[in-house]
Amino acid sequence: MIIQRVVLNSRPGKNGEPVAENFRLEQSTIPDTIQVGQVRVKTLYLSVDPYMRCRMNEDTGSDYLLPWQLAEVADGGGVGVVEESKYDSLAKGDVVTSFNWPWQTVAILDGSVLQKLVPQLVNGRLSYFLGAAGITGLTALLGIKEKGHVAAGANQTMVVSGAAGACGSLAGQIGRLEGCSRVVGIAGTDEKCSILVQEMGFDAAINYKKGNVAEQLRELCPGGVDVYFDNVGGDISDAVISQMNQNSHIILCGQISQYNKDVPYPPPLPPDIENIRKERNITRERFLVLNYMDKQEASVLQLCQWIQEGKLKVRETVVEGLANIGAAFQSMMSGGNIGKQIVSVSK
Repeated sequence: MIIQRVVLNSRPGKNGEPVAENFRLEQSTIPDTIQVGQVRVKTLYLSVDPYMRCRMNEDTGSDYLLPWQLAEVADGGGVGVVEESKYDSLAKGDVVTSFNWPWQTVAILDGSVLQKLVPQLVNGRLSYFLGAAGITGLTALLGIKEKGHVAAGANQTMVVSGAAGACGSLAGQIGRLEGCSRVVGIAGTDEKCSILVQEMGFDAAINYKKGNVAEQLRELCPGGVDVYFDNVGGDISDAVISQMNQNSHIILCGQISQYNKDVPYPPPLPPDIENIRKERNITRERFLVLNYMDKQEASVLQLCQWIQEGKLKVRETVVEGLANIGAAFQSMMSGGNIGKQIVSVSK
């Protein structure tokens, strides 16, 4: 069977900006028959995520992320439908997902790596299983629950950087649902800031490209910052940490501003900021959602309930066609998207 797939064409280098040309669309073939235990799936949606920048390097800098290999098919979160099954727990027509879905139109996978989905949980919006009802939503919810120490009625202020992104846009809303009394987002355009406040219920939003972030934080968070959901690192995080309260908490979700730099993860803070962190007893612990998969099922159900009730607003940037996944990746890494970046492969 002839298929299309996307392979890693070149590496941008540890300090380079990724471009669409780092990926290549090509034709390939898969066997016409499947073996016992295997499933043939048609790809519907693929997820494009910031962590994938690390997989473009020969050394990902992480013990849980494997690098993509040159001229080999890339992979990540995906959703598809079963076309043929020789795996007892899955049947033709089932909708399934995997963290390691190959970037190709049709694939033969071991049934054991696939998770069956219930489309009704997301009102049939299957792409949500890669975002708000998937690993992105889990990262936001479990990050806040496990590392944010949010308590209803405690009058806590949360700040979210990268707030218009896939995880940040959910984290701010979840922070409010979990009990924060004030939520402030930081994003890169006036449009994004407007969406955060008017659509997603943030109390305020800062365009970091306009004015002084530290001054705006002092104005918008007069009582200081109790919880910081950090998606970006760098200068923005330094400004937030400087205004955090005693015994406050940083949820270390991502450091996208540092992904094109050859630095360890998590990147060390500047000495003056690290001194503030220590003096104020601010927690900054590495958070990896995969360590909390025992809470996945209950957490996904909670996310789906909020979506169905309209309490969790979802934004997606959907790009049509496997051929455009490289361009989608470049756009996401340059901060051009609002919400989750999804590639629609098949209808």
